[in-house]
Amino acid sequence: MTLEAGTRIGPYEILAPLGAGGMGEVYRAHDGRLHRDVALKILPPDFASDADRLRRFEQEGRAASALSHPNVLAVFDVGFHGDQPYVVSELLEGETLRERLAVSPLAPRKALEVAVQIARGLAAAHEKGIIHRDLKPENIFVTRDGRVKILDFGLARLTRVPSMGREDTEAPTTPLRTESGLVIGTAGYMSPEQVRGKSVDHRTDIFSFGAILYEVLTGQRAFRRESGIETMNAILKEEPERLAGASVSFTPGMDRVLRRCLEKNPEERFHSASDLAFALESMATDSGESSAASTSQRAVSGLASTRRPRRGIAAAAAVLLLAGLLAASYWLGRRGAPAELSLHQLTFRRGIISTARFAGGETVVYGAAWDGDPYRLFTARLSSPEATLLPLPAADLLSVSQTEELAISLDRRFLFGWMQAGTLARVALAGGAPREIAENVLDADWGPVDALAVVRSVQGRHRLEYPIGTVLAESGGWMSHPRVSRDGARVAYIEHSIYGDDRGLVALVDREGRRRTLTEEYSSAQGLAWSPDGKEVWFSASREGVNAALRAVTLAGKERTILASPGRVSIRDAAADGRVLLSRETVRGVVMVSVPGGDSERDISWLDSTSICDMTADGSAVLLTESGQAGGRSYGVFLRRTDGSPAVRLGNGQGTAISPDGRWVLSILPGRTTELRVLPTGPGDARALPNGDVERHHWARFLPHGDGVLISANARGEAARRIYVQDLKGGRPRPVTPPGIAFLLPVPPDGRHVCTAGPDGKVVLYPLDGSPPRELPGLKAFDIPLAWTADGSAVWVRRAGSDPVALDRVDVATGRGTPARVLVPRDPAGLQGIGNIVMTPDGSRYSYTYFRVLSDLFLVEGLR
Repeated sequence: MTLEAGTRIGPYEILAPLGAGGMGEVYRAHDGRLHRDVALKILPPDFASDADRLRRFEQEGRAASALSHPNVLAVFDVGFHGDQPYVVSELLEGETLRERLAVSPLAPRKALEVAVQIARGLAAAHEKGIIHRDLKPENIFVTRDGRVKILDFGLARLTRVPSMGREDTEAPTTPLRTESGLVIGTAGYMSPEQVRGKSVDHRTDIFSFGAILYEVLTGQRAFRRESGIETMNAILKEEPERLAGASVSFTPGMDRVLRRCLEKNPEERFHSASDLAFALESMATDSGESSAASTSQRAVSGLASTRRPRRGIAAAAAVLLLAGLLAASYWLGRRGAPAELSLHQLTFRRGIISTARFAGGETVVYGAAWDGDPYRLFTARLSSPEATLLPLPAADLLSVSQTEELAISLDRRFLFGWMQAGTLARVALAGGAPREIAENVLDADWGPVDALAVVRSVQGRHRLEYPIGTVLAESGGWMSHPRVSRDGARVAYIEHSIYGDDRGLVALVDREGRRRTLTEEYSSAQGLAWSPDGKEVWFSASREGVNAALRAVTLAGKERTILASPGRVSIRDAAADGRVLLSRETVRGVVMVSVPGGDSERDISWLDSTSICDMTADGSAVLLTESGQAGGRSYGVFLRRTDGSPAVRLGNGQGTAISPDGRWVLSILPGRTTELRVLPTGPGDARALPNGDVERHHWARFLPHGDGVLISANARGEAARRIYVQDLKGGRPRPVTPPGIAFLLPVPPDGRHVCTAGPDGKVVLYPLDGSPPRELPGLKAFDIPLAWTADGSAVWVRRAGSDPVALDRVDVATGRGTPARVLVPRDPAGLQGIGNIVMTPDGSRYSYTYFRVLSDLFLVEGLR
């Protein structure tokens, strides 16, 4: 059936045909609701006669529409035109990779760019449990501006079974079945397990990726033979020609990555597409620095062959810190001859490693939450890949004393954002029952004489005590990673200015309470230890985003970079003999939004580290901030519709709020002195609001009538923050709360009050006219209001300490709370707690951010 221009398919108007094939006809169409052109595919008529296929079509359509990533074709809608199903996706301009390869192979640099983008798209899909199963050049699209898009994710499973003739090289995918015994895929790009008809997982896509990469680099198909049967036999038994023997020059690293993808045994491939992407990104970072690379190759020689267990991740481990080692050779070279670095991976599971410490000469103790389980304690010998679970209750590690006594955290829970707390206990590594010491402890460290330094929350403020009971420092934000110096005279720690946020600086306090800062504030700071010689503090931090480098600072405040790589490197411990425990972490901010009319949620994350800032009153759009590598040099502010439409970049900075009419958003530009900007969501000019006495903005919200803003900020010369009100017409900020009262919560709809929280965690309303404040009834300490109902009669609240996170509706007059919902991300592995939550006034729509952190622990020798 050919559709004429002007035909209506649901809300879409057909404009012109784009192509046709065995899987239906594709048209350019116009979506009049959102004023955009889309690609609309009408699927074949035989779908209508196959009830099972129709059911799977709807399931896969929903799965594909929930998959949002810049390197995956965005699916906007699925529906039916009469009895024929259709799929609506974003309209792309460019060519398929098959069409591009018909001209010539890609240059190595361009091939690497394409490969990295494909791997990123695969990683995003696999994280959601979606496997392509029919990855081939026809399903890879390169847009005119060089962006790579993977096509037909999820929908590729719906096509029909191919025959076994020569045409199978271009044959489509067979229908998905969960049982083994069915051949699924396109001959020439299938994995060995697909050829055998066995059950497959995400590693089948990694094999197909390897076949594509080979073709991109050489112009030849890796396994093409005279017939489909012979091709599949080659996949099972033969190896393609090595890149080193090809006519074009390639790096040995590229050949090793390619071989790892094409391993016959899936256990020996890359463990995940994320690891594959990291390996490729490392090579992309290295290109153009041949002299540094040659030095690094000498430094890391033998890494790939030191140990090669059959787990696929072990091979990837050899390259996880390659880019970091390249950077290290540069920085180390500035201090003298490059050090001989060695790297040894200690963990091989999926989840978070919170803390790791040396315990004696050859033993490491660490706390980890694997595969979504609670934190447990493990020991490992440095000479063995095996770990032993300690016979203790669920607990996290905080520190190990010189006498091998453990400080542990029982009932460890997330407070807010990156903050965790539990009950401090001590127990011998040799065994026994834990003895509880103190509650509400965030972190702890043993001193040289077995006295404990602790950070704990007391009446809403965080304080550092050493020994327990002796307060050395307090913070209006929070503190983490206390580390006692080797002589016991000082404690270094990270001070975070914003409750729950991991931006922070390194501070130092002595036993008399004399405090000083050693660094400026970083956008992310996680991990700290004293250097092996005790003359520096080594810490993990990033200027922008979450991908931290390993840095050092002297007690005089002189900083240097020790190790940098694409990705996050966190220091866990440093021994006096020079050995260091580092974790390599993949950190991704994920934003989920509720789907209207049901209990399901959709992932609307845009780039690599997305966070939710605000939502329109009708729930149709959200304000996002990108703070990862893809966000650019500054934080990126994006507006995105909750139907899954592509995000629109509005500008740089940290987004905070959408105006009541939806025409403007607030953004904070970082810097020594921050700048609060008003950005248009449509036509209009961005403008900066005057700072007045304000030096550092932390958050901002619009007043309900849209004529002013409330700001949480520091004035020049003031250490404590407070809340200010500012007229949007250009007036200077005016303080409305005393110093120390600065937690800016959703504004009541009357526009006459500031909603905030005091040091005790109680929610308080401060009138803008200066009248006395009053507490909001029905809320416990550290309950967090999320949104007000339109009439101000009730507030939606996140209950303090609830795990999983519980949301209630609280009546303002009576204080009576009614349970609303519980938030539980589907995949708990690596879950780093739920951060910001936004809701519509009627409570029908909500969106929240959570961070997923996946860690691998390494022993590194040679850093200095």
